[in-house]
Formats: sequence, C-alpha cells, structure tokens
Amino acid sequence: MLKRKIVVALTAVGLCFGAGEVAAKKVLLKVPVFFGTHLEGLGSTPKWLAEHLNVASGGTVKMKIYEPGKLIPPKGILQAVAKGKVNAGYTTPAYNTGVLGDKGSLFSSVPFGPDAPEMLAWLYYGDGLKLWREMYAKKGIDVHAIPCGLTAPETSGWFSRPIDKPEDLEGLRMRFFGLGALVMEKLGVSTSLLPSKEIFPALEKGAIDATEFSMPAIDKRLGFHKILKYNYYPGWHQPASVYELVINGKTWKSMDKQQQSVVEMSCKAAMLDALALGEAIQFPHMKANIEKNGVENRYWSKELLDLFQAKWEEVVVEQSAEDPEFKKIWDNLSTFRADYAIWNEWAFLPRPGTVRIEKAE
Repeated sequence: MLKRKIVVALTAVGLCFGAGEVAAKKVLLKVPVFFGTHLEGLGSTPKWLAEHLNVASGGTVKMKIYEPGKLIPPKGILQAVAKGKVNAGYTTPAYNTGVLGDKGSLFSSVPFGPDAPEMLAWLYYGDGLKLWREMYAKKGIDVHAIPCGLTAPETSGWFSRPIDKPEDLEGLRMRFFGLGALVMEKLGVSTSLLPSKEIFPALEKGAIDATEFSMPAIDKRLGFHKILKYNYYPGWHQPASVYELVINGKTWKSMDKQQQSVVEMSCKAAMLDALALGEAIQFPHMKANIEKNGVENRYWSKELLDLFQAKWEEVVVEQSAEDPEFKKIWDNLSTFRADYAIWNEWAFLPRPGTVRIEKAE
C-alpha cells in the first residue's frame, strides 16, 4: 500500500513538472551581430552569451547568432530590431550615429574618458544606463538596450610611417571610429568608418593610408601588420568600449520577469568575460608583432596627446552647442567623473611599466 502511494505521489510530481514545462513560455532571440564571431574578445562575446544564456535560463531563452550581413546588414541592425524585422541584435550606439546623433557615441567610448571600471560605475551606479535608454525612448526607437560587451583600451592607429608632429597627420585618409574621428578630422585627416572586412582590402588598394580598429589580438586577425609597421598607443580615443544587446520592445515586454532578469545578468557576465579575455590575450600578439612581423610599437608624444585632447575639448563644445541632449549626457558624465577623480587619485598604484605623461603644472 505504501509502495502504491509513493508511485502515485511521484507520478503527480512528474505531471506537475511536465505541465510546468509545457506552460513555460520559451523565447528565441534571433540576433544579427555587427562583428564576426571569429574576432576573439569582440565578436566572440555574443556567441559566449548565447551558450551561457541557454543554460542559465533552463532553455526558456535561447539565442541564434547570425554573422554580419547574413540576416540584416550590420548598419541596419538597430532599426530592424526597432521595427520588429528581427527581435534582437548586437551592436553599439557609436555605429548608429546616423539615427542617434553623435551623443550615441558617449555610451560606446569617450576620448580621454572613463576606463572600464569607471565606465561600468557610471552606467550601473550613476545615470549612464538611464540616459542611454532615455535616448532611445526620446527618438521613438522601440528597443530595450542592455550593455552586453566591453573591451579594454584599443591601439590608436596603424601607420606606414612615424607620426612625430601634427603635420604628419595632414592629408591622411584613415579608417577611424566614433568621436575620435571628429578629433582626427580637425587635424586634417579624412576619416571613414569601414567595417572590419573592408579595411585590409582598402589598405591594399591604397584607398586609405592608415587605420585603427581594435586591440592587438583582433587587429592581428585582420592582417594590418602585413602592410603597416607603426602601431600607436595609448588608445586615447577608446579607453574602454561598450557594446549592446538590443531587444525589440514588444519582445522584451512579452518576456516574464525571470527571463528578463536572466538576460540582464547574462549580459553582465558577458561583459566580465569579454574584459577578462581581452586583457589576457593581447601580449602574445604584441610580442609577435615586434619579434616576427617587424612592427614598431610607439607611444604618442606628449605634444600629440595634448593636441588630441585639446581638439577633443573643441569637439565637446561644438557638439554641446549643436545638440542639447549631447550636452545633458556629457554634463552628467563629467559631474560623475569629477567625483570619481577623488577615488581615482588616491586609490590606485600607477600601472607598472606604463609610460606616464606628466601633468603640466
């Protein structure tokens, strides 16, 4: 009799779990990505996210990744998601300035701006993420934006010859990203924002003279070292770069709170993984560039770094005058940074081995 009761009880439990599984609403996010997943530490992040999100959600939220151009052209991802042509996408606001204006780039990377820890602090515990989402809402773009990728500083240019003085930049045609491109244009550089797969052919054909793209491990895959032998640091234009998962607004609202929470948390985990991976894989490629590829690593002179920063400050004044929303975001970030500077000044040892540019008295 007892055995019969146990069997009946277990059967009832099994039926309850089975009913729960049938009733569970499953979501498949079809995600076109801006960067190829072969680009380790950049394009590999959404692939990592897809694998872990499936497990973390118990299979109730899955992602299918579409390589650049396979489903939606990369530059059309944001609008396609907003209009419901696809229900999600992986991009960064700085690639959508045609829709958002240059203020969008403030949520991607800021010249002479926050490094990764400070950027995360502003986004999650300042007003950064709130302002980011407000930007989309004010534009009537029906997406839920989630910070979902993070890279450490990039190199700030590959050149065919040394750049020792401002005049050496004049007349160059260069692939350049984000707000840093506005700085370079003030110095006589003609900039274009080519996607990764078009950069090497453009260099080969002489359509451009120089380029920046990402960190050494990623630049290695694109072959810049085969043509250009002077690689400049530090990444003044991108001290940290943030990427986003955008989910169609209706799709996001259709997800239950548990599903939404697991997506948000998985994106935070993806940012941590991307940052850790990016920090771990650069030095072998830098060594190979020097020892095998004949590349010379160079650190910008104080004169040129000061010039880049002065021109950046001009850009800020101009953009703030043109766009009140840019000014609002910039002022908020600047206020946060002014307070953070107290912590930054006292808390950290200088990075061992880093070339330091002394502040002017």
